[in-house]
Amino acid sequence: MKNEKLKLIVFSAVFTALICAFSQVAIPIPSIGVSLTLQTFAVALCGYCLPEVYGVASVFVYIVLGLLGVPVFANFGAGPGVLFGFSGGFIVGFLPFALLCSVSLRIKNVIIKAVLGILGLICCHVLGAAWFSFASGSTFFKSVLVVSLPFLVKDIASVIFALLVSSKLNKYITKFR
Repeated sequence: MKNEKLKLIVFSAVFTALICAFSQVAIPIPSIGVSLTLQTFAVALCGYCLPEVYGVASVFVYIVLGLLGVPVFANFGAGPGVLFGFSGGFIVGFLPFALLCSVSLRIKNVIIKAVLGILGLICCHVLGAAWFSFASGSTFFKSVLVVSLPFLVKDIASVIFALLVSSKLNKYITKFR
């Protein structure tokens, strides 16, 4: 049991590093203050591969690293200015997103797994749009149109792709546990 927890902690660290790395695969969109990134893929993969506590912990460590000034956010961003800026709600939204993906580890049905991931993504987008609305002074509806809707198809595809990759990756992860 102790050995399994240690392995899960190590896997959590690996997934934190993956989130950090995939956050740098970014296309900045200066006109709206957010970037098109592969963070959603990395967070979904983390959730689909790790039990709830460990998946959420990986994302939490990612957020804390960025808050402390380690340049892990998109475009090597870091610090409270990024977290409390336009895209901060999406970053915080990764927590429920990872949690809902992680819950699917207890479920066999792939459709339900995908739905849980998409529900987590929707939580992330709602929080991100609300945060952007507050930070930018625009309405929630306008924020959804500007920072959520244009990215939704890419993000849903990221969730589905993460689910597919995780089904292969989990076979190897469970061998090490």
